[in-house]
Amino acid sequence: MKKLAAVVWMFILSSFTLLDNGNGTLTGTVSDAETGAIISNAKIVASQAGKKVATESVKVKGTFMFTLPSGSYELKVMANGYNDAHFSAFVKTGQQTNFKVTLNKQVLVEDEEEHSLSDMLICEDKSIVSGKRYTAQTTMPVGVAYLAAEADAPYIDYNTEEYDFINENGFRNALSNPLSTFSVDVDRASYSNVRRFLTQNQKPYPDAVRVEELINYFDYSYPQPDNGHPFSVTLEVGECPWNKENELVLVGLKGENINEDQIPPNNLVFLIDVSGSMYPSNKLPLLRQAFKYLVNQLRPQDRVAIVVYAGAAGTVLESTPGSQKAKIEGAIDILEAGGSTAGGEGIRLAYKVAQQNYIHGGNNRIILATDGDFNVGVSSSSELVRLIEEKRSTGVYLTILGFGMGNYKDGRMEQLSNAGNGNYAYIDNIMEAKKMFGTELWGTLYTIANDVKIQVEFNPAIVKSYRLIGYENRLLNNEDFNNDKKDAGEIGCGHTVTALYEIVPANASTTAPLIDPLKYTSLSLNKSSDLLSVKVRYKNPGEDTSILLTQSIGHDKHNASSNLWFASAVAEFGMLLRNSEFKGQSSFAQAMDRAKTYKGNDEYGYKDEFIRLIQMADMLNK
Repeated sequence: MKKLAAVVWMFILSSFTLLDNGNGTLTGTVSDAETGAIISNAKIVASQAGKKVATESVKVKGTFMFTLPSGSYELKVMANGYNDAHFSAFVKTGQQTNFKVTLNKQVLVEDEEEHSLSDMLICEDKSIVSGKRYTAQTTMPVGVAYLAAEADAPYIDYNTEEYDFINENGFRNALSNPLSTFSVDVDRASYSNVRRFLTQNQKPYPDAVRVEELINYFDYSYPQPDNGHPFSVTLEVGECPWNKENELVLVGLKGENINEDQIPPNNLVFLIDVSGSMYPSNKLPLLRQAFKYLVNQLRPQDRVAIVVYAGAAGTVLESTPGSQKAKIEGAIDILEAGGSTAGGEGIRLAYKVAQQNYIHGGNNRIILATDGDFNVGVSSSSELVRLIEEKRSTGVYLTILGFGMGNYKDGRMEQLSNAGNGNYAYIDNIMEAKKMFGTELWGTLYTIANDVKIQVEFNPAIVKSYRLIGYENRLLNNEDFNNDKKDAGEIGCGHTVTALYEIVPANASTTAPLIDPLKYTSLSLNKSSDLLSVKVRYKNPGEDTSILLTQSIGHDKHNASSNLWFASAVAEFGMLLRNSEFKGQSSFAQAMDRAKTYKGNDEYGYKDEFIRLIQMADMLNK
């Protein structure tokens, strides 16, 4: 039996003041979708939060009427011989909204098939919106929303989460491989995703743990730049806590803090997944709260457009000034989940809208919010990455926000953010949204340096071998460092970037990775006392030529501060969660002691929360 889903056409016929007691009215007609004939035996049930609150039958000429308190309602229309229709409506105080509902006859077929119908809901007052099993399906002019027939089931009772395999960096012989080159990474999605697992009393998947993102979740007390560059460079050296024979080297960058009134206007496009898989409370409902929090931070000179996608893509809000917060929040409020997921089409439309409203000299950015479960049109990771790479030259940045669980596609979203001059975060609760769009708003939205690459050269006379902790999917070929066409990471206003190397000193008993003797290289020619030298390349936004910074540190300079010790605690925590082969003598207790001792200023409580996560992980491990 194939259930042809009902097509629901709702026309707002009038909108006028009726009552002043908090009630509003829903009226409408029910007819046959094929013939247009009135259906006289239809019944309509109105529910709130799954509980039936009112029932009406069709009256004379196929009409029905509800008088209801203001609020959101789910309605079900039933008639013998027809498929049921499901939709949602928002009742406004003192207003009447008229519906025209059409039902499809039940038809017997041999095969069960997925249905995918898309239909238009014209909402002149923008008060009516698709419900939990319907969604935007086609291009929307201003003031128009859309309904789709039932597609994806909103509840997911199986696990299809995906994480890219991480092949951990091993130790490299400093004599044969003195250079280590990588792109900076300010993504923090892995930390909040790990937190989600632990607070649900689950161990995270090993490949969900990207150690560099755990480290970079926290800010560190690096100095502000004072040399004309948009960021400072800090180097520290100390003893490795999980292997006393080795040393740790910290490389830290600190982006310049810029006053809000000096940041140019924002041209933002919210690209929101409203497919059926986004129905659960930790997806679209949380997403709505997060974006409304962001809207409240906007300035009058900033602008926001909203694009949504499910089976197709559409614009629900044209570019609107930040001063019109109620209008923007109203467009967010009406979003509901239903349908399949045409992410590629949504991405194309979002870039088109961003370019139509492009602010030269301003900050142009798409903020994509999704669980990453694309399944219509361009949907494979490779196709989507190519699509994003094509759009990278437009000058529009890309921020990706992940939501939810069960079908979460972490690896795909990280690849897309890397390809799109962007950053990637996972929103597991409203406090994470507040962190990203409150305390770190301008670091999230405003980029101060593009294509930032780091190249470290180790002195083989002093370093036997080294290992970069994390950054496995950010590694670059050594020749990429001087290639200005090679894409790399971005740094936002006030952002810090931290990388840790574990180093085996030349006089350590540990054996370096074996290589054949080199015929043409002699350590006797090396007279430098440097432990290593760091080079950083970056581009100013809008420029194509990179700028070079260099800095070195001596081998006898153990200058570790609380920055290195706290970062090492986070790294140790990450290696234990991954059960890394390089964890040495790591322990949760040891990591927690250092985190407590060196947490320093913790204005927002993020480091105290981290200490609690260590305790949770330790208990789950036991």
